[in-house]
Amino acid sequence: MKGKTEQRAGLLYGIGAYGMWGIVPLFWPLLEPSGAIEILAHRMVWSLGVVGIALLVVGRWAWIGELIRTPRKLGLIAVAAAVITVNWGLYIWAVNNGQVVEASLGYFINPLVTIAMGVLLLGERLRPVQWAAVATGVLAVLVLAIGYGRPPWISLALAFSFATYGLAKKKVNLGGLESLAAETAVLFLPALGFLLWLGARGEATFTSGGAGHGVLLAATGIVTAVPLVCFGAAAIRVPLSTLGLLQYLAPVFQLVLGILYFHEEMPPERWSGFALVWLALSLLTWDALRTARRNRAEAVRLAAAATDPAATDPAAAATAVAHGTGTAPGATAPERAPSS
Repeated sequence: MKGKTEQRAGLLYGIGAYGMWGIVPLFWPLLEPSGAIEILAHRMVWSLGVVGIALLVVGRWAWIGELIRTPRKLGLIAVAAAVITVNWGLYIWAVNNGQVVEASLGYFINPLVTIAMGVLLLGERLRPVQWAAVATGVLAVLVLAIGYGRPPWISLALAFSFATYGLAKKKVNLGGLESLAAETAVLFLPALGFLLWLGARGEATFTSGGAGHGVLLAATGIVTAVPLVCFGAAAIRVPLSTLGLLQYLAPVFQLVLGILYFHEEMPPERWSGFALVWLALSLLTWDALRTARRNRAEAVRLAAAATDPAATDPAAAATAVAHGTGTAPGATAPERAPSS
C-alpha cells in the first residue's frame, strides 16, 4: 500500500514538474520590458538564493567539499553552467519574440539529439528501432527547414544545448538541487556584475519598472527551482520509463500555448515536420517500453533461478520431480506421504 501511495505521489510530482515547465511561456512575457539577457541574469541570481534556502532546510552540504576536491567535476559543472545559460537565454528570447512553437519543437527533438550524442560521443550502440527513430527525426528537420526556408535553428540550439547539459550532469552525478546550486554559483558573479552594470547605466528595469515588476523578476528564482524540486521528488518515486513519458507533457503544453494563446501560425509543412517528430518519438517510446518489459522479465527469471534452479532448468526440474525433492514449473508441490 505504501509503495502504491509513493508511486501515486511521484506521478503527481512528475506531472507538476513537467506541467510547470510546459506553462512557463506564460510567465516570461510578464517581465517585459526587460530584455532576455536581463531576465536571464535575474534568473541566475535569484535561483541561487532559492536553492540555497532549500539546501539549508534539508541540510545537504557535504557534497560541496567533494566537488571542490574534484577538478574534473568542477570543469563539468562549468560546462553545464555555460550550456544552460545558452538554453535559458535562448528560450526566454524565443518566447518573448513569438517563437513558442519552434521552441517547443526543440524539446520534442531533444531525446533524439541525446541518443545521437550517445552514439557519437559515448560509443553507444542503437537498436534498429532507435536508428529508425533518429532517421525519422533527421527527415523531420529537413522538412521543417524546407517549410521555414531555413533550418529551425532555435529548436536545434535548444535541443543540442539541453542534451549537452544532460550529458554533463550525468558525468557529474549530483542531485538536482545540488547541481543547480553549483551551476548558479558559477553564474552568480557574472550575472550580478551584469545587473550592476545595467543599473550604473540607468538601463536596469528592476527598480524603474516599479515594485510589482521587481517582484516578478525576483520570482524567476522560484519559477526555476520549484519544478526542479518536484522533478527530484518524482525521480525517486517512479520508474525512469514513466518519467520518460511525462517529459513530453512540457513541449505539448508549449505547443498548445503557441497555437491557441500566442496565435502563432502552423502551415501544413510545419504540421508535417511535427508529425514526423511525433512518429520518431512514438518509435522511441514503444522500443523503450518493450525493452523495459523484457528487462523486467529477465530480472524475474534470474531471481527465480537464484532461489530455485529447477524453476528455469528443465533437466533439473525433471530430476527433482523424479526424486520427489522439487516441483515442475507451474505445478504445485506434492503433499508429503504420512509416516507409518
